[in-house]
Amino acid sequence: MNATYPPEPPGLLRPDGPEVDCDIAVIGAGMGGATLAYALRDSGARVLVVERGDFLPREAANWSPHAVFTEKRYRNAEPWYDADTGRRFQPGVHYYVGGNTKVFGATLPRFREADFGPVEHAEGVSRAWPFPYAELEPYYAAAERLYRVHGTAGQDPTEPWRSAGFPYPAVPHEPAVAELADALRAQGLAPFDLPTGIDLRPGGACVRCATCDGFPCLLGAKSDADVCALRPALASGNVSLLTRTVVTGLLTDAPGRRVTAAAARHAGTELRIRADRYVLACGAVNTAALLLRSRNRRPEGEANSSGQVGRNYMVHNSTFLVAVDPRRPSETVFQKTLGLNDWYLANGAHGPLGNVQTLGKLQPATARGLHPRLPGPALGFLTRHSVDLYLTSEDLPAPGNRVTVGPDGAIRVGRRPVNLTPHRELVRRTARMMRRAGYPLVSARHMGIDVTSHQCGTAVAGTDPATSVVDPDCKAHDLANLWIADSSWFPSSAAVNPGLTIAANALRVAEKGGLR
Repeated sequence: MNATYPPEPPGLLRPDGPEVDCDIAVIGAGMGGATLAYALRDSGARVLVVERGDFLPREAANWSPHAVFTEKRYRNAEPWYDADTGRRFQPGVHYYVGGNTKVFGATLPRFREADFGPVEHAEGVSRAWPFPYAELEPYYAAAERLYRVHGTAGQDPTEPWRSAGFPYPAVPHEPAVAELADALRAQGLAPFDLPTGIDLRPGGACVRCATCDGFPCLLGAKSDADVCALRPALASGNVSLLTRTVVTGLLTDAPGRRVTAAAARHAGTELRIRADRYVLACGAVNTAALLLRSRNRRPEGEANSSGQVGRNYMVHNSTFLVAVDPRRPSETVFQKTLGLNDWYLANGAHGPLGNVQTLGKLQPATARGLHPRLPGPALGFLTRHSVDLYLTSEDLPAPGNRVTVGPDGAIRVGRRPVNLTPHRELVRRTARMMRRAGYPLVSARHMGIDVTSHQCGTAVAGTDPATSVVDPDCKAHDLANLWIADSSWFPSSAAVNPGLTIAANALRVAEKGGLR
């Protein structure tokens, strides 16, 4: 099958001059930007979404483990640098319409209610959010409907209160996962159905394939930001999309209080994007980098009088754990349906440990990075007899963990993991749990600096302009017409996937943030 592209949507803009004019410019077409555009589609404003990438093609390679994981066919980001070692690395980000949601695992949980307050951990305290869970709850419910979330209420002992049930019933476990869930209950644990965003509705497009988690969806059945939010927004006639456009800086007026234009490069030519209001949704690293590069009259960058832009960079402490029973081959295809939060909250001296969830079923090509020295036949045997898990613990904000921009304009990421001791305890408990469940061979691999999929914290929200970048409604303290709609503003990282929280907040900001 040759590469094809989804049908061209309405509203695709092709500039015919050096300037583009709109009412609201949204920079970034990932979870935050696309959801915000959807929320503003009937506001009466002319909304322009600016995306540096293009549409991800639908092609046979979407479902090829070799193409996706060995060739890294869809990794199209520029290299970043480890600020501590100078090592160049390829970040796990994807510049496409829909952003990283084009390849995400489609797990869409809410943050716990406790995550919105200060939480004491063994190695520090995560910050309180500038509003409680109740402020975001109705928008969580709306985001679950928009992103077709399947789940079961009442199973997870840490689940926050809900105003309504899940829009769709949970994705059923396949036999090996159902057996694991029973084995965990026999240990006194409370496994639950993972909240999952796929089109498994009656007549839906999802076929529950083995190439969902980490893969693009050939069928458009994954609840990504392109399919669920941006395309409906474009169909409204009030939203347009500019692709292959890299925003290089924000220009301000003489007092430095308003953004007057976004400088950009489109298809190799210079472009000015003029709007009344601007929203950054580039991802926590790129949003910080854009503000730091925008040195009009401020050498520290725009929206940065607090000095907090780029600081407190957080990414979950993450481990892949593979549990093998050589006596039992696994026939599982769609494995990512089970979660465990028994150790999410207080655990004595260890403090909160984090979340456990099943991964998409590993195949030899997808597991090669975890076991690079294992011979091919052994790797094949391992993946045919394994249950594969993803463990996440909260990373804590630390000013020294930061995003900077070098003299050459390159992104530099400085990160020393915080809260690793509880994460190691989570790995230890999970390994013991899996051995008790009948999987005697367990291996674990901690993720490094190049795993950036849950990034947050680089433009923190707060009420005090001296210690935060944006206010509780995500408007910049320093600039009257700039907002942030990705995860940059998160005061803490929690320990579950951030996608639904980004989407819910984008809906909140559209309604309450002064953008209408």
